[in-house]
Amino acid sequence: MKIVFVSGEVAPYSKTGGLADVAGSLPKEFLKMGHEVLVITPKYREVRQSLEYVNDYSIEMCNKNISAIVKKHVQHIDEKELNTYFVDSAYYFDREGMYCHPDEAERFAFFDKVACKIIDEFNPDIIHLNDWQTGPIAVLMRDVYKNYSAKIIYTIHNMEYNGKFEAENIKYFGLDPNYYLTPQKLEFFGEFSFSKAGILYADIVTTVSHTYAQEIQTPEYGFGYEGLLKFKKDQNKLFGIINGIDYERHNPETSKLIFKNYNADTIENKKYNKTRLQEQLGLPIKDVPMIAIISRVVNHKGFDILIESMKEILDQDIQFVQLGIGDTHYLNRLYLLRERHPNKVSINDIFDSELAERIYAASDIFLMPSLFEPCGLSQLISFRYGTIPIARKTGGLNDTVIGYLGNKERGNGFTFFNSRSEDLTEVTNLALDTYKNKEEWTALAKRVMGLDFSWKKSAEEYIKLYRKI
Repeated sequence: MKIVFVSGEVAPYSKTGGLADVAGSLPKEFLKMGHEVLVITPKYREVRQSLEYVNDYSIEMCNKNISAIVKKHVQHIDEKELNTYFVDSAYYFDREGMYCHPDEAERFAFFDKVACKIIDEFNPDIIHLNDWQTGPIAVLMRDVYKNYSAKIIYTIHNMEYNGKFEAENIKYFGLDPNYYLTPQKLEFFGEFSFSKAGILYADIVTTVSHTYAQEIQTPEYGFGYEGLLKFKKDQNKLFGIINGIDYERHNPETSKLIFKNYNADTIENKKYNKTRLQEQLGLPIKDVPMIAIISRVVNHKGFDILIESMKEILDQDIQFVQLGIGDTHYLNRLYLLRERHPNKVSINDIFDSELAERIYAASDIFLMPSLFEPCGLSQLISFRYGTIPIARKTGGLNDTVIGYLGNKERGNGFTFFNSRSEDLTEVTNLALDTYKNKEEWTALAKRVMGLDFSWKKSAEEYIKLYRKI
């Protein structure tokens, strides 16, 4: 099959979250499986790779023509070439920060129009669109380019970010507002919605876990789109497929970022990684449970209940390590925890991929108390390093973390349902009690290291779905 994969960000070129990891990994697996793949993304200021000229276009944007230069970067995967095409415009993308600009709708309308030209020339069998930035491509390909042969898949990575803009922004697409700005089309409570375009016009809508596919059909998680998503589900056009992780990048046996390599047979080397990390972070060197969280410090990641819970948990002989940037309100409260427990708490208000890998390798328990989590990658990475997650049963966490205490044969973590600090405290205490039995804990750690959440597995599910359409 010929597959074009369009995303607002693609690792390793640009990244703000998990979307970039998906867009950077899934196309590689398609290529390995023998498919012809093209990736399309904006050329932000953050992109540092040397790029090769491909083509240029003059794009009409409300009676003014703006030049778009298309460049490419080639990655060699198993002796095959993966081409990533970049839409380059100094006017729209050479800026500080990838998102949150006042002309966001105009910027991505430009990107979508250029992407359509590339897609039209590539003539794919599958057009795979990702998140709100790419949604209108589905409308343009069907109604402007009259392409009815390619199948269109639209993947929701996080429904909270859905690309709603003032209705007048539809002008940048050259679409007739009298026809398209209606409840039956792209109007969304008086606004113009990029996401609605993708959901409505796609042949198939997917999201990044089975549970999240159910959750987004409810008012709590649907952000106003739940009715349309329920309609898609009733048509058998809404599916959930769990993300994977890069097993080459996240590999404790070969990683050059951690202090000492290990596998399930040499898992005792986690202790050495813990000792060296304690040295690096200025924590006392002692063999106590290390509890970690690596996350954006924001409300929906569960920091309210985490901070309240840690006030009690830190009375025990443990260490707590945090890594991630985010809201000042929560960071100040985390620093207050450190002031109260300077020998137990390490707060790292930075983005540092090397430190992240070292924390995964050194820690015993990994916290994910998210209020919602479409898929979650951190729990999958923690499995890889033999670190046991504590997760709230929502979204992809519900699909990937099986409660150990209720199912000791298949369990791979510790889970809780409600979003109260008391629930997180209780389950963490139960995990710490289990940790005291070193033989049982080591067996659990070895088990989770053997789980398969590679991208190969996810790619196979996507290909099956493509072929069903």
